[in-house]
Amino acid sequence: MNSTNNFSGLKIEYHILQSFPVSCLNRDDVGAPKTAIVGGVPRARVSSQCWKRQVRLELHNMGIPLGIRTKKVEDKLKEYAKQDNKSLEQVEKAISKAVKHLSDDTLLFISETELMGIYNYLKKNQFNESKIKDKEVYKSLGSNIRNEPLEALDIALFGRMVAKAASLNIEGSASFSHAISTHKVTNEIDFFTALDDLKDDTMDNQGAAHMGTLEYNSATYYRYISLDLGQLFVNLDNKVEAVKVEAVKVEADKVEADKVEAVYKAVDVFTKALFVAVPIARQNTQSAASLWDYAHILVRKGQRIQLHFDEPIKAEKGGGYLKPSIVSLKKDLEKKERLVGSLYGKKAELIFGEKNDYSIDQLCKDLVEQIKV
Repeated sequence: MNSTNNFSGLKIEYHILQSFPVSCLNRDDVGAPKTAIVGGVPRARVSSQCWKRQVRLELHNMGIPLGIRTKKVEDKLKEYAKQDNKSLEQVEKAISKAVKHLSDDTLLFISETELMGIYNYLKKNQFNESKIKDKEVYKSLGSNIRNEPLEALDIALFGRMVAKAASLNIEGSASFSHAISTHKVTNEIDFFTALDDLKDDTMDNQGAAHMGTLEYNSATYYRYISLDLGQLFVNLDNKVEAVKVEAVKVEADKVEADKVEAVYKAVDVFTKALFVAVPIARQNTQSAASLWDYAHILVRKGQRIQLHFDEPIKAEKGGGYLKPSIVSLKKDLEKKERLVGSLYGKKAELIFGEKNDYSIDQLCKDLVEQIKV
């Protein structure tokens, strides 16, 4: 009962420039800002997983029910049992066996409805350990009507791999590159001191009670994100497919329309989450709260195309890196379009950051209009 995927091959590409002053957006194992060598020079870097996590949290702030990444699936199932007035002795062995079928102490990405599906399967079998079968545990995850089409949108966006059950694997629809500064960056050292509020005024108690150092940098970052709308439709389609089976009184075309609307809503909230999401490292001490400075957004049916800024941008005389980075981004995209020709497949392009009266709300509205099928 799969739907026709009119979004197949259609992608949204976000080419974003975003500048931050003194900050440490993403730390390495020694607490220093992450870096990379690009074009033979050191660049500031923010890892893709760092920014993806913050996008997930912003989706939650927008009221989207997220999936759960956890090693504590067993504890969640026991919570359901407690709410169901079941004693731990009744359910513990069956729950442990079911969870063991799914994972061995690894992070599992799962929705609330899927968790409830496992619990209902165990309950149906009266929590009898001998009746718990691995294939049935896997099946129980996908046999339930979701609470709403956008439930666990983060799983639909970022995908899921379950080593023990390939049938539960979901190909991510969103691809994030590591954010890289468009220019050469060298980390700097902040020397700081702290005073003791209760010290006396004797000579032995003069000076700082604590001293330390922290690394930081500042940079204009290039961020590249690609959203495969065809894959997104497939992933969201899986979340509402059961509605067609159960909702006897709902016509098939209404269900189909709901799936398409789910894609439009997903694009809207995902774009807004991309706009406001900022990594949270050292926010209390450095408050890195910059939003997009410029974004060139393409709707295309073609090969994904990322820019590289291999030649580091030079600062303007008496200015910064942002303006020359915008100029370089525009030129590189124009060059790529000419070189790729018909394979570029451009359907629309939107520019954010050039007009003072063009808000993120209008951008999202225009973007949804451009992808309508």
